[in-house]
Amino acid sequence: MRLFGSTKTRPAVPAGPARRPATEPVCLQCGMVAASAEVSFCRRCGLPIGAAPRAAAALPSCPICYATVGDDGLLVSFRQRTARIDLVAHMFEHDQYPVGDDEYLESLRAGDMIRIGHWQAPFDLVRRYLVTGAIDGGRNRSFQHSTIVTAMSQLRRWGPEADIFGDQEEWRAARQAVTDLLERYQRGSLIRA
Repeated sequence: MRLFGSTKTRPAVPAGPARRPATEPVCLQCGMVAASAEVSFCRRCGLPIGAAPRAAAALPSCPICYATVGDDGLLVSFRQRTARIDLVAHMFEHDQYPVGDDEYLESLRAGDMIRIGHWQAPFDLVRRYLVTGAIDGGRNRSFQHSTIVTAMSQLRRWGPEADIFGDQEEWRAARQAVTDLLERYQRGSLIRA
């Protein structure tokens, strides 16, 4: 996988429990891959390659599972739970450990929106909800209201079988559509894992 303009491709690595993908030098603060092994400083943030991020820095998040790196700039490995790896290696591991059935989700996409039944909602917001269960839309994003977002909020608060006072048929149908989508999306990650 490429990140921030890296032109190198990663070699295929067997998914053995002790094998870890060979990584290029990576800045732990911003996640930028160094142009070569001889580069000693990140050209984006100025830190030495491999140095811990600054205390006040905004830490990068994985665009696949939305996990934010720790204070050391590393994430827990999927292959070896005791190992900590950089963001680029973490994203590489998602090839063997997907978060859900993204191919199915892409088939429901209509531009920047996703079509669920006869409703539409922002694609990024719905994918974030399916992966994390959080409907806040993430940092620095405005909360976008729609029937789908309302349904996700109700599912989060009361679950799929809730009997809600003043419930509307439209909300009930939207909750069922989101529940079906959630079950189908999660089933895809279990099949490929």
